Amino acid sequence: MSWLKAAGPLVFIVALAAAFGALYGYAREGAMLALGLLLGLWVYQLQRLQSWLNSSSTPPPDASGPWGEVITRIYSQEKKSREAHARLQSTVNYLQDSFAAMRDGVVIVDNHGVIKWFNRGAEPLLGLRHPEDTGQTLTNIVRSPEFNQYILGRDYSTPLQYLSAGNRQSRYLRVEITRFGEGERLLFVRDVSSEVRMEKIRRDFVANVSHELRTPLTVISGYLSTFLDNVQELPQRYVKPLKQMGQQAQRMESMLKDLLWLSRIESEKREDERERLDIRGLLQELRDELAEAYPDGSIVLELDVEENLYGDYRQLYSAVSNLAINAVKYSPNHTPVTIRWTSKGDNLLLQVQDRGLGIDSVHIPRLTERFYRVDDSRNSATGGTGLGLAIVKHVAAAHGASLQIESKLGEGSTFTLVFPKPAI
Repeated sequence: MSWLKAAGPLVFIVALAAAFGALYGYAREGAMLALGLLLGLWVYQLQRLQSWLNSSSTPPPDASGPWGEVITRIYSQEKKSREAHARLQSTVNYLQDSFAAMRDGVVIVDNHGVIKWFNRGAEPLLGLRHPEDTGQTLTNIVRSPEFNQYILGRDYSTPLQYLSAGNRQSRYLRVEITRFGEGERLLFVRDVSSEVRMEKIRRDFVANVSHELRTPLTVISGYLSTFLDNVQELPQRYVKPLKQMGQQAQRMESMLKDLLWLSRIESEKREDERERLDIRGLLQELRDELAEAYPDGSIVLELDVEENLYGDYRQLYSAVSNLAINAVKYSPNHTPVTIRWTSKGDNLLLQVQDRGLGIDSVHIPRLTERFYRVDDSRNSATGGTGLGLAIVKHVAAAHGASLQIESKLGEGSTFTLVFPKPAI
């Protein structure tokens, strides 16, 4: 019913009252009396509506005309709102029940960092107490500088892993944060102490074994070198086996060298000792070294930008050297290998591009795995150790960069280190 249609009966009632009053000479008074009665009726309906809105648990009042339509629409919207709220609350309860059953810690904080809810798993990990700490600021309870800096920094693109010193024992915790709602944050906290210890054992084992193997391998290589220096004095049937042994000994020495270097990169944390690197100078030095080591190769530099990076010179030189050497080895002789230093948006790109054999796309996701081989014959022919791209990946991660690989069979490959531009 529209308000225009609703006004018709009201006008009719006022007109009828005025006509009735006119019979006695009081037309105006009759119209005013009718208007007063109608106004009183509207005030009464407003009072009933207000009472119902203040107590939504009671059924809606009966009314006709425009007020009946208003009440019906309000009741319908209120009913839909209750149903939506019930569904939402059911979802929230389900999620909270799911989070409560998790062994990992889960904490919900608002946009000011105040704790709204947490499960039992978060209590031993973060030192929380239920229910006393609900409503408290999380950074006032957790006394770890790394944790608080991560929370207040509001950059949650990568998880935080830090050493938490507890009352009984220290443990490594990994924290991941997801934003939702109007600034609220959902924290997942996991104890990764066993993973960290196992990784340390693995690194120490690789480093120790590699170190212990160097001495006997040096002795073997020394004797082989002595024999091969006097090959004319050896029986002919021993020459080929000794040369093969020498090649494999050299390959093993390269592998041990790469393993030791990789273990060192993984264990080093030298952010405070990093320096501003002259990337153009580094690439020019690398080109000169490769030109001498691989006279049949062709290195082309394209240095489009002057920007430099903060980092470790030896690590970065090792990473780019691995990429460039691979490109030269897998390219035909005298085919140019382009090393490009350029920028794109907020990133600096260090690219190594070749026109060699190329790599099938099925292999690309696994190229940075240790000892992963695209083709055994290719690695045996080039003398690769299978650790070069693993080294590149770890150096990139240590410098806040990412490694992108593009390749097509028969057309060549492009390896790109993507660095965020350093703050001025």
